[in-house]
Amino acid sequence: MSDPDPKQKLDELSARIDAAKSAKEGGKRHQEEHYSQAQMGWRMVTELVAGLMIGFAIGYGLDTVFGTMPIMMVIFILLGLVAGIRVMLRTAEEIQDKKQAADAAGTEKGPEDGN
Repeated sequence: MSDPDPKQKLDELSARIDAAKSAKEGGKRHQEEHYSQAQMGWRMVTELVAGLMIGFAIGYGLDTVFGTMPIMMVIFILLGLVAGIRVMLRTAEEIQDKKQAADAAGTEKGPEDGN
């Protein structure tokens, strides 16, 4: 009744660790994709807020120079909103193009792997 060889136990443990690491790396792609999408969402929000802030600053500055307090501020806030929305739409289009390119690359590889 002797114990199994310690080298054999160590090799088995090493194989199990390698298997666990490879399984964990497969899930890493999903986490990276999730963070990437969250970053894109924050990027879009930041672009909208930046457009509003820049429009407010320009409008307020012009109102103080010309003495027409709410007029320029309202106009430039609206222009900043429009600019922020345009930049957000451009970012959304960029995300969609990347997604379509990734899907196209995935579908091109799919039928070849199946044959």
